[in-house]
Amino acid sequence: MFGFRFVKFQPSEYVLKVKNGKVVREGIGLSFHYYAPTTSVVVVPVSSIDVPFIFEEITHDYQTVTVQGQLTYRIVDYRKTTQILNYTYNLKKNMYLSDDPGKLAQRVINIAKVLTKKQMEQLPLRDAIQSSERLARSITQEIARNEEIEKLGIELMGLSILAIVPNKETLRALEAQAREEILRDADNALYERRNASIEQERRVKENELSTEIAVETKKKQIRETQLDAERAVKQKQNQMKEEQLSFDTALEEKKQELIELAIVNKKAEADARAYELSAIMNSLQNVAPNVLQALTQVGMNPEKLIAIAFQDLAGNAGKIGQLNITPDLLQGLIAKPDGIAAPAGRGAGGR
Repeated sequence: MFGFRFVKFQPSEYVLKVKNGKVVREGIGLSFHYYAPTTSVVVVPVSSIDVPFIFEEITHDYQTVTVQGQLTYRIVDYRKTTQILNYTYNLKKNMYLSDDPGKLAQRVINIAKVLTKKQMEQLPLRDAIQSSERLARSITQEIARNEEIEKLGIELMGLSILAIVPNKETLRALEAQAREEILRDADNALYERRNASIEQERRVKENELSTEIAVETKKKQIRETQLDAERAVKQKQNQMKEEQLSFDTALEEKKQELIELAIVNKKAEADARAYELSAIMNSLQNVAPNVLQALTQVGMNPEKLIAIAFQDLAGNAGKIGQLNITPDLLQGLIAKPDGIAAPAGRGAGGR
């Protein structure tokens, strides 16, 4: 009554009580009595403020894109903010006296729009569509260094780019082009797979041929080794034959020498016997034949003497009338070995 009132604010509100143009009290979530005719109240939100935005920009290749996103900020220096903008609160109507609190969000959006425009002008359409995360990071860094943001006493807590979309005609063209690229990539993948299969088959055949060549080479090496071994054996056999031939030749030469020496010796013996017989014959030229016959029978075996006797009998067979040979004499000649005379007695008789 009489203009005195009581007011209570929420913990999400920073309150400045101004009386006669001076701040007499300030803080978060205050409650106090005030005299309405002389007291003004400035209320600044403490919590963060989410501001969505959407605007069109032109890319480097003159294509229009729509950038949609959201930024979040909060007031950190209440004195700076209230010095630039009017946050005076009408306690009776529970509303701000001016529209400045709404202008703060628009100022932040304008700063973000300027920075977005700067980034979009440097990117072609394809890169711009795919640059949401990079664009958000770049704009956030630029806003953090912006002097106007600092003067407003606010802090950017976050910025998200939800979509960067071209117009419908451009989007359909990009979709068609992307579709053609996908189909072309699919065809290339098919061709590459077929080429890879052909290449693999070629490698398999090359490996098979290489294996066959290696097998044939190994067989050739084995055959050459066998031929070398056979050649060595043949050479050894030829060497042995040559050695045997040399040995046989030397032996035959020795035999030839022995034969020649034997011939010489036989000839010398024959000459000696001829000389001996010549000497004997010369000495026996004047000896009577009967004496020579008697001399030849000296020391002769009885069987031989009997054989000579039979020979003489045969020579004088015309003069012999009758010849009797006893069985004892024949038995003795047959049974007795050489060198044993037949027993004396009745032998042969003739008349």
